[in-house]
Amino acid sequence: MAKSPAEEHPNKAFGWAARDTSGVLSPFNFSRRETGDNDVAFKVLYCGICHSDLHMLKNEWGNTIYPIVPGHEIAGEVTEVGSKVKNFKVGDRVGVGCMVGSCRSCDSCSNDLENYCPKMILTYSAKDSDGTITYGGYSDCMVANEHFIVRIPDSIPLHAGAPLLCAGITVYSPLRYYGLDKPGMKIGVVGLGGLGHVAVKFAKALGAKVTVISTSPNKKQEAIERLGADSFLVSRDQEQMQAAKGTLDGIIDTVSASHPLLPLLSLVKTHGKFVLVGAPEKPLEVPAFALIGGRKTLSGSCIGGIKETQEMIDFAAKHNITADVEVIPIADVNTAMERMIKQDVKYRFVIDIGNTMKPST
Repeated sequence: MAKSPAEEHPNKAFGWAARDTSGVLSPFNFSRRETGDNDVAFKVLYCGICHSDLHMLKNEWGNTIYPIVPGHEIAGEVTEVGSKVKNFKVGDRVGVGCMVGSCRSCDSCSNDLENYCPKMILTYSAKDSDGTITYGGYSDCMVANEHFIVRIPDSIPLHAGAPLLCAGITVYSPLRYYGLDKPGMKIGVVGLGGLGHVAVKFAKALGAKVTVISTSPNKKQEAIERLGADSFLVSRDQEQMQAAKGTLDGIIDTVSASHPLLPLLSLVKTHGKFVLVGAPEKPLEVPAFALIGGRKTLSGSCIGGIKETQEMIDFAAKHNITADVEVIPIADVNTAMERMIKQDVKYRFVIDIGNTMKPST
């Protein structure tokens, strides 16, 4: 007889889970494993709501395991460390991002790219090494191997730093890897949501000239005056798009909904790079001549390895980069999901787990 989620492991845990493709979250009792020799256990204080949480809740990517406790922008305080843990102690400020395990021996893992390991274990809705299902940060506690724990610098408030563990690394990594991190480069950011707004901040801190590309003209003032973008393009304005053709060294496309790529590819210079980091549920159409004509590169990027994630958050601390967040109680999480679909958030919802996630809720 299979054990229930509340009985699989010895340590009681409490969170909010969805049980089916409605994606509606409600209170859920489950369990976490004992803190092993190489594990770090921590009290979850804040957890960001990523757009991928919404896709997963509704099984839009086809790989959801129910019941699902989402959340992979998790920040909190260490409560226990295993006997062999070297880098963390009780009381440390820490976080967990999108993964909690990998094989640690393949080429990707050997090169600090655990995020591309074929056996990478996602923080939630995945099979862990012991065969049980992983549960994410919409919960009161977390335990993970020390290798997958990130230290959050004291200067970064936990509520505003939590989204960097997914949104931050998702945009930082391609800026670095594709050489779009040189001062004076002209970088476009498509979409001004959870990923886009931190992409602007990181690109500016790296010395780039940043153009925000959006379907919403009303975001222009916010993009330039508050986030520091240098210019703004309305992607539906053909005159603006025509005038900007061939002006950008690279583009980070953060949009998770279906959208036309052809007009955006035209903005990139010869030899320019167009990087997808958003994950629409349906395939995007790519006209071949849009790439052939300028020897342009269309590529993708998925979060980053643990070493680079730590580098990213240390860089964020040095340059005073945090996410712009709206902190909500767990009781408002379903409403927040509905608002996120309508893009009614600037720019990341973060759940106040520490103060509002109670077993009595």
